[in-house]
Amino acid sequence: DSPIIASHRGADDGRVQDAYSLRCSPQVHGAARDTVAHATLIASRELASAVDNPVVTVDGRVASNGNFHGAPVAYVLDFLAIAVADVASISERRTDRALDPARNRGLPPFLAHEVGVDSGLMIAQYAAAGIVSELKRLAVPASVDSIPSSAMQEDHVSMGWAAARKLRRAVDGLGRVLAIEVLTGSRALQLRAPLEPGPATAAVNALVTTVSAGAGPDRFLSPEMEAVAELVLSGEVARTALANARAD
Repeated sequence: DSPIIASHRGADDGRVQDAYSLRCSPQVHGAARDTVAHATLIASRELASAVDNPVVTVDGRVASNGNFHGAPVAYVLDFLAIAVADVASISERRTDRALDPARNRGLPPFLAHEVGVDSGLMIAQYAAAGIVSELKRLAVPASVDSIPSSAMQEDHVSMGWAAARKLRRAVDGLGRVLAIEVLTGSRALQLRAPLEPGPATAAVNALVTTVSAGAGPDRFLSPEMEAVAELVLSGEVARTALANARAD
């Protein structure tokens, strides 16, 4: 139900198809959701498993085992880091498109207030690009980097703790990259006025404007970026969109 989309339908719009960062977002986002679902399944199994060594079996035997090995968890933590990096990467590409006058369909360069004087959201995209670059490095798996210890008795370990630490850092970065896309989208919508977005998008835009001054002359953007990041990381942006999405 977006009037903006409706306004671009018709013979006067010569676009054949959108770029991958738009057209393929359901596939990338869906694959990330599948990855989270798989990781959740593994976590639920491992949280319910016995990790004692030795273990006392139901028939009274005492047996040495390796149930404490963290490979199942380490693998999915690394898998999640890959998904995080890719979701952030496609998000940053959409942000970049919105700032480029060659691709943003009539919006000012960098969504600047005074073109040629103001930098608009150019620096925000720099921040997103820098974070995405770091997330790609954090996506390098930790679970393949075993180093023997304990006089070669513990000769193959999962490195799951390292995988968890870098994933936690990666998720925080993803939240900020998504926040920059949301902030960019909000400003772009304001510059499309008087055209209106669909209900869910409009609700998210209204939420963002409670912490961001929106389009206007250049200013220090970090506080607004952090405020929107908090809305993203807390789940408030997702909840707002879902609450205002059409049921059908």
